[in-house]
Amino acid sequence: MPTPEAAAVAAELRTAMSKLTRRVKHEDRIPVGQIAVLGTLDREGAMTTSDLAADQRVRPQSMARAVGLLMEQNLITRRAHPTDGRKSLVELSDEGRAALEAERGRRAGWLAQAIEAELTDEERALLARSAVLLERLAAR
Repeated sequence: MPTPEAAAVAAELRTAMSKLTRRVKHEDRIPVGQIAVLGTLDREGAMTTSDLAADQRVRPQSMARAVGLLMEQNLITRRAHPTDGRKSLVELSDEGRAALEAERGRRAGWLAQAIEAELTDEERALLARSAVLLERLAAR
């Protein structure tokens, strides 16, 4: 059972992180679900639609729709599976990689500007140290 102090910090941190996440996502031009698929393909490489659905914890039918939308926008391509002729793999296209990088740039750019505008040098240093702690908590 956490101490009351830890529980209070956890509640405040969760609220602040939720607000910050929503604000950063406001910069997105591509829907969050589609960005998640593009990011997964960027990190993991080519995948089947079923594997993408499992990774994103959505139904295969939902992922098939998302894949179709991304293909219509030329953000991903489909190719034959190298070992199973019944399957196909989807992967980022050059346009998809560029769109993903632009989204990441918008998010990071807004946040960097906010950090510069709102925080003192001392606060920026504290935030940098805190990022390491947040990573550690996220990995637990």
